[in-house]
Order: sequence, then structure tokens, then C-alpha cells
Amino acid sequence: MAPKKKTGLIGNPLGHSYSPEIHALLGDYRYDLFPMEEDEVGPFLKKGDFDALNVTIPYKKTVLPFLDRISEEARRIGSVNTIVKQANGALWGYNTDYDGFSRMLARRGIGLSGKKVVILGSGGASVTVRAVAGDSGAREIAVISRSGEDNYSNLEKHADAEILVNTTPVGMYPHNGASPVDLDRFPKLEAVADLIYNPARTALILDAEDRGIPAVSGLSMLVFQAARASELFTGIPVDDARAEAVLSAVGKAKRNILLIGMPGSGKSTLGTLLAEKLGRRFADLDAEIVKAAGRPIPAIFAEDGETVFRDYETAALRELSKQSSLVVATGGGAVIREENRRLFRENSSVLLLRRPLSALAKDGRPLSAAHTAEELWTARREFYESAAEGSVEVSDDPAETLSRALAWWAAQS
Repeated sequence: MAPKKKTGLIGNPLGHSYSPEIHALLGDYRYDLFPMEEDEVGPFLKKGDFDALNVTIPYKKTVLPFLDRISEEARRIGSVNTIVKQANGALWGYNTDYDGFSRMLARRGIGLSGKKVVILGSGGASVTVRAVAGDSGAREIAVISRSGEDNYSNLEKHADAEILVNTTPVGMYPHNGASPVDLDRFPKLEAVADLIYNPARTALILDAEDRGIPAVSGLSMLVFQAARASELFTGIPVDDARAEAVLSAVGKAKRNILLIGMPGSGKSTLGTLLAEKLGRRFADLDAEIVKAAGRPIPAIFAEDGETVFRDYETAALRELSKQSSLVVATGGGAVIREENRRLFRENSSVLLLRRPLSALAKDGRPLSAAHTAEELWTARREFYESAAEGSVEVSDDPAETLSRALAWWAAQS
């Protein structure tokens, strides 16, 4: 049996890269991470102890002098993100980001022909987007930088933008919640694309969705460029169905499962079982609040009131929402705040637990003791149902509830 091809990724830093997981699903080859300093890039390439490589920030231009041949797209863009060593040892460079961005737009049904495209950012990714937009027949292309002729202080010049593409890192993990622009400044927008893939929905994407504007985040670009790189690595085509399956698998693996429902509905019990079954870490929002406050929840209510408790809750949820692959049990009232419901959407699939009101536990729950279950349900029902992507009935048998939750999760794409 022939040894597996030796491939991998060079860049710095690489700690949060999704590439190993993606390539493990795309092809039968070894894929390692090679974090390195800039002065190490040349010697690493010259040594040639690899069959093929991906290249990420900040070395997509650094590698150019060490390559023997560069594809047309890579030459036009001025950067390389894929290197393949030929049988004679020559290094050929490609830019599969071009393919990834093109397919990302096509998959979402976003066309650039005849449109005014505004690109936020002027780095390497911006050049790729510019090339795709030009090749796709965009009517006008404007690149917004911090200090160029078109910048963030004169965006009114581009209020007629129809397509907005973010290539900046604004809003990327761990700085979730930041947005590079206010979308209200672009009243003619038809679509928004954000190249960031962590979190799954950036503030920019959430803002677009809130306005009913079609939007797409960067995970599909990451997977599609990897699919093209895999083809170059192996010479084996990756069809659309395979790429879609990988995209679904990776997105699902990274998403949190967030449980909502009335106080006493069994979120912590199910969450613990679900996390164990799926090999995920369990996080209890109320436990995080107690840890941050240094006192029990009834004491927070008694000493400071509900508003202070809700502030603790939002702060804890904000931190949990930055993480991936968790199972999170929320408190019964977490859905009340609009800010919290927005945080739900950032990086989670949301499951509502339904349990007969007469069966809800009240012990240690200040609001449950002060209000009837009927009153709380009436006040919160709209929030629960609008936030949830699905629901399960809670059984007296935890194993049955777990089985129902697992069936729901299996059906998610």
C-alpha cells in the first residue's frame, strides 16, 4: 500500500483552524498544522518534506518567491493558498480562495453581474473578491479601507451598494459582536457576504438577517476552497454532494446545542445526558452566573433584583456563545432579552423543551415562586417559540427525552 500523501497548512497562528477536520472528510491523506515564523517559510519550502500544502495568513504572499510556477488566478490576485510539489520537486502555486468565494456566492444564489459591489477591507482576501467580482461582470467595484480614497468616513458615496462583502476581521472570534458598518447606510443592499466563519453568524450577518437581506458567512467558502485544494492534492474530483456533506458535517460539529424552556422543564438534566452522549462539554448558564457573582441565584434576586441577575445572565451567555461544540442549558427567563435571543443565533442550534405546566419544579427558582407557571408561560411563550428551531416533549423518563432530543439533532443539517 502506498504511503499517504503528506499535506498540511502553514501560517501563524493556526490554533483555531478548521482545516484538519475539513480535509479529514475530503480525502485520504495526512494533514498537519505547521505554525511558523516568517523566516522559517523559505527553508521549510526548500526542504520539501511534504507533497502539498495550504497557506494561510500571513504567508500567502511570502511563499511566492519560492515557487516555480503560479496559476493564472494566483498571479492576478498576487497570493497563493495552495502549493503542490510535482514529481520533479518543482513547487506549483494556486489560489483556491477564488474557487471557494465563487461557489460560496453561487450556493446562496448571489449574483454579481451588473451589480455595484462594495468590499470592506483591502488585504489579500479583498483582492480575491475583487477578481471574482470583476470576472463576474460587476457594474462597479469599490474597496473600502481605513485610509484610502474610499474609507469608512465617506461611505455615503456608496449608499447605492447592492452587494456588500466583508473581508476584514471585524467581528471574528474572540471579538464577537462587532460589526464593520451600519447596514442602514446601504438602503439598496440585495445581499451580504462575510468571509468570517467563526462565529457562524457575525454581527454583520445577524444585522442582514434582521433586515431580511440574504446573507452568507464564510464557512462555505472555507470548505469549497478546501475541496478544490483536495482535488489539486490528489487529482481526484470532489463533487458537489461530497462538498455539501462536508460543509454540513463541519458546521454541525462546531455549533452549540442550546436548550431553552420554562423553569423546571429539565434543561440541565437533558443537557448533561446530551453532552455525555455526543462527547461535548456541558455548560449550565445558571452555574456560570453563580460562579461570576459568587453567590446563589436567590441571593442575587433578593439583594440586587432581577435586572442585575439578567445582566449577569447576558454576560455569561455572551462568553458561552463565543465557544463551539457545547451543550448549553439556559435559565427559564434567558429568552426575555432581545440581546440574549440574538446571542442564541450567533453560534447555536436552539431546542425548546416542552413540559406540562403542572409538572414544572419550583424549588430554588425565585420567579417560579412569585408567579404561576401559567403567568410565566403566557409572558414568554412568543419568545420561546420564535427563538427555537425545534422542540421536544419532556418525558418523566430522562432516557426517553434524550432519545427525542437525539432524533431532533440527527435531523439537523
